[in-house]
Amino acid sequence: MKASETAIVFIEFQNDFCKEGGALYEGVKDQIKAQNTIKNAQDCIEKARGKCRTLIIPILFEQDYIDAGCEGMLGPIHVNAMQAKAFRKGTWGGEIIDELKPTKQDIVVEGKRTLDAFHSSDIDFLLRVNCIKNVAFCGFLTNVCVEGTARSAYDKGYKVFLLKDCCGAISVEEQKYVEEKFFPYIGEVLTHDEFLKKLE
Repeated sequence: MKASETAIVFIEFQNDFCKEGGALYEGVKDQIKAQNTIKNAQDCIEKARGKCRTLIIPILFEQDYIDAGCEGMLGPIHVNAMQAKAFRKGTWGGEIIDELKPTKQDIVVEGKRTLDAFHSSDIDFLLRVNCIKNVAFCGFLTNVCVEGTARSAYDKGYKVFLLKDCCGAISVEEQKYVEEKFFPYIGEVLTHDEFLKKLE
């Protein structure tokens, strides 16, 4: 697999998910610890920079969530984020974690407000102008935004991978479902080291 045709996408590595005091940290902290998610993702991005494309995708809303949808149209997951005051622009919680702070080698994809990043950001354009054919996904939540974005990538013709040790879900069951039941239908499930070794 050519590194020049490959990208790794890091979804929602933000303080609200990843750090104590973050609005949604309590829900994922056990799985972050069990998976060693943050350390693995940091190792992955540091090894991948300069080898293949690295894209970082936060989800961010205005302070009053005016861009999150009209009342009655929001699903429970958006409502939960709003009630927790998560992922607001200009807040500590909305910031990308220090371990994955973007460098000039990374592409920060702006505009994600939906579960599937392809729906509300320009990720497809960014991948295509960089001649990307292979895309690996990691981040939060494994069974929500990661799965949703990877599914969309598959439907758009990309070859997709799940970096299982760089993901986080709310429970072991949800993580294992994606790894063992769903993702094998659309792509490969690997550790980040296994994936990086496949790059030429």
